Amino acid sequence: MANKIQIAYLVADGLFLLMGVFILGFSVIVNNIKDEVPENGRQAARNLLYQDFPLTAGIVNAVFIFITFAVTLPGLATSSRKWLKLASYMAVVCLIFSMILGLYLWIQTLKLRDDFAPRFTAQTNEIKSLMQVEFNCCGYFNSSRPAFITDATCPSKAAAAMVRGCATPISGFANVFIDNIFTALFGIVGFDVIFIMATACLLKDRKERERFQHIDEKNGFGRI
Repeated sequence: MANKIQIAYLVADGLFLLMGVFILGFSVIVNNIKDEVPENGRQAARNLLYQDFPLTAGIVNAVFIFITFAVTLPGLATSSRKWLKLASYMAVVCLIFSMILGLYLWIQTLKLRDDFAPRFTAQTNEIKSLMQVEFNCCGYFNSSRPAFITDATCPSKAAAAMVRGCATPISGFANVFIDNIFTALFGIVGFDVIFIMATACLLKDRKERERFQHIDEKNGFGRI
């Protein structure tokens, strides 16, 4: 039974570390590509969304996960429970941190349609045109708010007036995009919970073994 508990903890510990790698990798990659010149409208919209992502907080969270994992190593190498207890407390902090990041992104989706308007307006005509062509729209709220950019999708004022604004298709794309990311973060919270539960099980197992060891020592059977 103890071996199974130990193996389960090792698996949970490895998954916990893997989640830290995932968060760090995503944060670093996005930080490197968010200012790239877009080649199409979806990339342009995605890069604008990335501007408000809590990437620095994500990196800090990942680093704290790595530190927590490092704290588990002396706990695994020895029979001491104090390292495992410390790691479990730190894992709770990681869990709360990841949940806050997920909630932050979720809250963004609630007001994304209006919040994206000034970002769209501030872009160059080339980037606006990329989004108009990609999402088959003219202007943002409509062809005159802000004024559309003349391109293949919006060749004239009359034609543009017949086409929807970009607010609906862009916010629809952005909602699905951000939904996938904050869902992944909530999934990471689930792995944090598994790790904390596995730590609790291992701590309980070690405590019972220590108790039986003391009983055997009292009865003169020596150390087990």
